[in-house]
Amino acid sequence: MAKLKARVFVMPKNGVLDPQGKAIGHALGTLGFEGIGEVRTGKVIELELAETDPAAAKAAAEAMARKLLANTVIESFRVEIA
Repeated sequence: MAKLKARVFVMPKNGVLDPQGKAIGHALGTLGFEGIGEVRTGKVIELELAETDPAAAKAAAEAMARKLLANTVIESFRVEIA
């Protein structure tokens, strides 16, 4: 039985402070990289799902993101199925 993979991309919402992104942006500048605007950091979570229907897999991954993988008060997420 084929399994589907889901990728959940989690990012801070606009307007939420991102100190790690700010530190990375500053470090890139000190290393000589020019033209760097705002830097935002996030995370990618890959899930292997015992699901064959892409729509059901996406719904399951979205439910996981809402309940555990993302703090929906300060983070947004999107799901891709592969």
